[in-house]
Amino acid sequence: MDISLALGGGGSRGYAHVGVIRRLQQAGYHIRAVAGSSAGGIVAAFFAAGYTPDEMEAQFSRLDQTKLFGRSPDDGPALLGVAGAGKWLHEQLGERTFDDLKIPCALTAVDLKSAREIILDRGRLVDAVLATIALPGILPPQQIGNYQLVDGGVLDPVPVSVARTLAPNLPVVAVVLTPLLEQAGSLAHIPLPIPIPKPIVQRITRFRVVQAFEVYLHAVDAAGRMLAELRMQVDSPEVVIRPGVGQIGLLDRVNVREVIRLGEAATDAILPELKRSLAWPKRIHRRFFPRGRQ
Repeated sequence: MDISLALGGGGSRGYAHVGVIRRLQQAGYHIRAVAGSSAGGIVAAFFAAGYTPDEMEAQFSRLDQTKLFGRSPDDGPALLGVAGAGKWLHEQLGERTFDDLKIPCALTAVDLKSAREIILDRGRLVDAVLATIALPGILPPQQIGNYQLVDGGVLDPVPVSVARTLAPNLPVVAVVLTPLLEQAGSLAHIPLPIPIPKPIVQRITRFRVVQAFEVYLHAVDAAGRMLAELRMQVDSPEVVIRPGVGQIGLLDRVNVREVIRLGEAATDAILPELKRSLAWPKRIHRRFFPRGRQ
């Protein structure tokens, strides 16, 4: 069956999207369009560029997460930089543009000047990815044209409406990486961009500015959880898949393969209901299908 995907944000939780895609394909679902915000934007871009789940797992697993957040002179105001992330993305995606992609794809960002959502569906793919992951205050805003862009999850944690625009006649499967409101989440912490001995790390993390940013990250995560639930009610995806990744902080260093397995497990658990739901008329399954699980 043909479907479109809306991949939500969640920082390090985003690797779970790879497992969801793998299991959907193995179950016979054909993904004809994909939209992504933040971490979901990375996976959306790679998948639309032609990477298979196995290839994504291999590339993401080889990635040295300690080298992603180094700063360069070109980075704007932020606690961390994207020099490492930009270099790695160029190595993987090159000069691809949205016109080069295998299926329709769009990423979301927010323009700080106009305070509105911007849909990125043209131009260089690397530029769009760096914009959609630019967590305000933590990673630097990205200038594209006249826009000063930050993380798409600020306004649209799971871009269901964008996925529906890409493929108006297809059901939308939304992948939500935030835990349900009544469930506990993980406390966030800020990764240091260079290897530092543990005793020094322990001293640095006691600095008030670091503690302040950790409070900010935790607040961003809490707000994102509420916004994601509200957007699910408004945008009404046909199906919601919610991997059990709530214990992972936004910028945690993780075992990529283990997080991918969480995406697979969540998809396996929901496949019978997904099949029944997508077989019903749209007006029925939108109304009665349960909105995901942890």
